[in-house]
Amino acid sequence: MSIPAPRQTSSYAVIALVAGILGWTLLPLLGSLGGIIFGHMARREIRASNGRLDGDGLAVTGLVLGWLSVAMWVIGLLVVFLFLGGLAWIATLNT
Repeated sequence: MSIPAPRQTSSYAVIALVAGILGWTLLPLLGSLGGIIFGHMARREIRASNGRLDGDGLAVTGLVLGWLSVAMWVIGLLVVFLFLGGLAWIATLNT
């Protein structure tokens, strides 16, 4: 009776998770982009491995953290520009 080989965790999935966490802490832009890119690469690699690789949850978590960080940056920039635009508009009314 043969023992099945243990499933290995995808290296890309681990990198995606670490990069997604870094996107919220030390490297906001690079970490977020790394989480997104490596998350997609890991999911593709896991699907193509026919059950030999594990780590889909890690890849999805890296993707979610990356996309949430990017969304927060976009919302933050919109708020800043709308706020400053509103202040400029108010300043033109008083002149």
